[in-house]
Amino acid sequence: MADFAQPLREEDVDPDPLRQFQRWFREAADAGERAPEAMAVATADAAGAPSVRMVLLKGADARGFVFYTNYDSRKGNELAENPRAALMFYWDSLGRQVRIEGRVEPVSAEETAAYVRSRPRGSQLSALASPQSRPVPSRRWLEERVADLAGRYPSDDPPLPADWGGFRVVPDYLEFWQHREDRLHDRLLFRLGDPGWRIERLAP
Repeated sequence: MADFAQPLREEDVDPDPLRQFQRWFREAADAGERAPEAMAVATADAAGAPSVRMVLLKGADARGFVFYTNYDSRKGNELAENPRAALMFYWDSLGRQVRIEGRVEPVSAEETAAYVRSRPRGSQLSALASPQSRPVPSRRWLEERVADLAGRYPSDDPPLPADWGGFRVVPDYLEFWQHREDRLHDRLLFRLGDPGWRIERLAP
């Protein structure tokens, strides 16, 4: 672990946790983190059984945190049953992590279409071809589906996938964790209440 044991003090953080996240995200990118946008997404089904996987953050603003997936995937089905999620970012080079919890809502069809069209052509074809999270006969079967789509749409954009799009996590809980020496790490929690965000320090 690098020697970066810098303090995280209440007087130094932005009172808006979304702006504080954006500041830390920029600093992670500037520090050379290979994929600062990589985040764990935890969901649970209607019975409360959890599952977690890594995805990429595709947008973060005052409305929340956006990622994209197949709506018929395991996480898509779990979010339909239980529309809350937890996110976690870990930036090793800075000794930092951010934990986020909140309700989940689908992004608009217009946002999804704009994002799909911004992706490389191969990624668009793969999203159309893959029945995400469901068993398939072989990798060759997947490759043949992609090749078939590429042949059917050699020059035009492939159609937008009907079962694929974005989710936005609208946070009500953000925790900023900073490594400190001798295990006395800093943990500042922003919790949404009335009239707004409240901040408190948690024991490490």
